[in-house]
Amino acid sequence: MKYTLGVEEEFHLVDLDTRDLVPLAEEIEARASRKVENGVDSELYRSMIEIKTTVCADLAEVRSQLGTLRSAVAAAAGELGAGVLAASTHPFSTWRGEPPGADERYQRMAATYRQLVREQHIVGCHVHVGIPDPDEVILVMNRARALLGPLLALSANSPYWLGADTGFASWRTQVWRRWPSSGMPDPFASRAEFDAAIAELTALRVVPDATKLYWDLRPSVRYPTLEFRVTDVCITIDDTVMVAGLFRAIARHCHEAALAGEPEDDVSVDVLRSGVWRAARDGLAGQLIDVPGRRLASAAEVVRGLVDRLRPALEANGEWEEVSTLVERVLAKGNGADRQRAALARRGEMTDVVDTALVRG
Repeated sequence: MKYTLGVEEEFHLVDLDTRDLVPLAEEIEARASRKVENGVDSELYRSMIEIKTTVCADLAEVRSQLGTLRSAVAAAAGELGAGVLAASTHPFSTWRGEPPGADERYQRMAATYRQLVREQHIVGCHVHVGIPDPDEVILVMNRARALLGPLLALSANSPYWLGADTGFASWRTQVWRRWPSSGMPDPFASRAEFDAAIAELTALRVVPDATKLYWDLRPSVRYPTLEFRVTDVCITIDDTVMVAGLFRAIARHCHEAALAGEPEDDVSVDVLRSGVWRAARDGLAGQLIDVPGRRLASAAEVVRGLVDRLRPALEANGEWEEVSTLVERVLAKGNGADRQRAALARRGEMTDVVDTALVRG
């Protein structure tokens, strides 16, 4: 089985003079689309933009497509005096007063979720891993839930909110947690049980449809994939490639374990949620919950333990050397939150934080 990949990255748009948010998504999308035929879309707010790869066979293809798409949107933004910010929250610009995009679905969201939508000035990175059988997607999701914390710690890239240090490495995660269909899903016995749960949520109008499930991972409604949604957007393509490779390895590891009939790890949803919460708070700077080991350990130890656990899957995908090297690089230099804080510490200027996370064309 090939375990194909697809990656979606969301970005903020900023004025290159002030570094404040700037509502230019439609204009940048139109200009970028002259350079790349598909793969660039506007988002909930006009100060956000999204890029999407096609279905990729390997990490080399992911890297190539992300490079092309990032360059296209950065060049298009530059023509308008704007930049593309690869950080999951803007460090200081306010969300107050910007209306959501004109698309009808965004207007419906604003009417339903109100202040939650007004404060939803966050962006992330989503990775799709191809698993054709819908029942097997559920089996993989059940098992993969225990392995998400270290991925968030590696990608955490949103420490600032409205000009203040939140004390969290990923404040984006906390903003998401307020929605009624977010966070860690419960396990499901089958695809039929999952479908029944979604039908109940939609009947009760908790969500309008399954595309508005904002779980940390979910079966895709549109594609035969498991979609991992827990990570912040990464500053560099290297970091995104690392995240995509780890998610693909998690999917393969869990899929093969399920098909072999290995017992699932019986762990409570509260422990799983706490693992992600701690990763969001401390990133790589503190301790993480090693869920399979039921213990607290340093972030580096937990991350390396997960990578070692995934080594057979990474080797089967032909990605062990690349992904393990990229992980060690992040452990050495820090995640995006560490790099943002280091940028502020140099001169005390928030504009330096923005500049650290700008996409280079």
